[in-house]
Amino acid sequence: MLNYSEYGEGGTRAVVIVHGLYGSGRNWGVIAKRLAADTRVITVDMRNHGHSPRTETHTYDDMATDLAELITHLGGPVHVVGHSMGGKASMMLALTRPDLVDRLIVADIAPVSYSHSQIQYIEAMRAVDLSMVTRRSEAESQLAEQGVEPALCSFFTQSLDVPGKTWRLNLDTLAAEMDKILGFPATDARFDGETLFLSGAASDYVLPDHRPGIRRLFPQSHFAKLRGAGHWLHAEKPREFEAAVRTFLGL
Repeated sequence: MLNYSEYGEGGTRAVVIVHGLYGSGRNWGVIAKRLAADTRVITVDMRNHGHSPRTETHTYDDMATDLAELITHLGGPVHVVGHSMGGKASMMLALTRPDLVDRLIVADIAPVSYSHSQIQYIEAMRAVDLSMVTRRSEAESQLAEQGVEPALCSFFTQSLDVPGKTWRLNLDTLAAEMDKILGFPATDARFDGETLFLSGAASDYVLPDHRPGIRRLFPQSHFAKLRGAGHWLHAEKPREFEAAVRTFLGL
């Protein structure tokens, strides 16, 4: 089962937060703690990330099944908040197991295939000489030398086990399955629950052209944008992101 952390208690519905590619549940700790003032919050490590199991596959069907197992263990149904890859996994969960999802928030991603690969970041992480790393800042410097922007250097190294000289990411499987991660499975299913597509106003991940396809799968869709935020909207505008989540979930 997926590794997870719990914050808070009470509330009418727990909130499960699902991170994006190269992330982990710990990336969401600050927002989870704030939301936990009013309800139970669970942050997960997706397969091949953090402390969750390493596998040879990384499909959205896989990830939806993983989430369904966890939510069943937690006593679901729950509200689900998913960002990027985690948003796609959360959408697939809602489409295949609608009984486990109350309200769904999809952060800056659409149920479509994207053409921009993320493989360059795997290559950058593989190129870090971990034998020379005694602190995260040294790994960040090596990533920066390869042209990785500072914010992403800091983000990636949150998944670095410095004493163990290893990444808490299954880079081999993520590289092999990159086409599936960038895509989205064809499906005739639909989720009739209330769904918020919350995007960064400066991001191009969710376009007007995507809305007909979104509404076919999620007929109760709502759309909102955070001003001044890009794809990493929860990190760039954490207070505004938290406020949007609270409003939509009624916390």
